[in-house]
Amino acid sequence: QVQPVESGGGLVQAGGSLRVSCAASGRTFDRLFMAWFRQAPMKEREFVGRISWSGTTYYADSVKGRFTISRDNDKNTVYLQMNSLKPEDTAVYYCASSSSGTSYKYWGQGTQVTVSS
Repeated sequence: QVQPVESGGGLVQAGGSLRVSCAASGRTFDRLFMAWFRQAPMKEREFVGRISWSGTTYYADSVKGRFTISRDNDKNTVYLQMNSLKPEDTAVYYCASSSSGTSYKYWGQGTQVTVSS
């Protein structure tokens, strides 16, 4: 079982940067896909991006070129670096783990990211 815990959210101005982290307990972290999702008020949760156990990344078109996902398997932590932030990036950001890369079983509690215009 891997339980993700997000941290690092906050308030940032448009055009700024922010990094959020996800620490995951469990001894199988280095064999898992880790993904970021987000949910804005009154909207459905959407996929942001994911990283495989080997470091291969995949991003939603809406964040490609602005967001970067990385991981440190020694620290059981995955990061989401967000640059050139826009007000529409405002959401609760969630981290989730998967053994397959398609079905995410364990989710964190989320961290709020607010981008002011």
